[in-house]
Amino acid sequence: FISVRAVLKNALDVGSRPYGQNAWSGKAGGIISVSPGSLGAFGANHHLRQSMVFLNILLLQQPEAYIRNVSSILNEKGEVVNESMKKFLQQYMDSFVKWVNTISSMQ
Repeated sequence: FISVRAVLKNALDVGSRPYGQNAWSGKAGGIISVSPGSLGAFGANHHLRQSMVFLNILLLQQPEAYIRNVSSILNEKGEVVNESMKKFLQQYMDSFVKWVNTISSMQ
């Protein structure tokens, strides 16, 4: 898929209605895209980013997370088995927690 899955797009749409009562506005957000191929769902990541900016979701800008070749990273149970990916995901989550705390302190 080049774009965002319908279930996610629908959730974003429902949260933005009725007009003028956007539940997402001002909330912290982050995007991690995953793909079996080599691009890490680059297109979907950026399409989702555009939608979230329109909804005034305050997105974590760095680090960006495009996870490619997911079958080499996860086992059959969906657990991360690649040590460098575990480290990256921990760094991402540490950054995200700081971002959420920053946004929360401003509101």
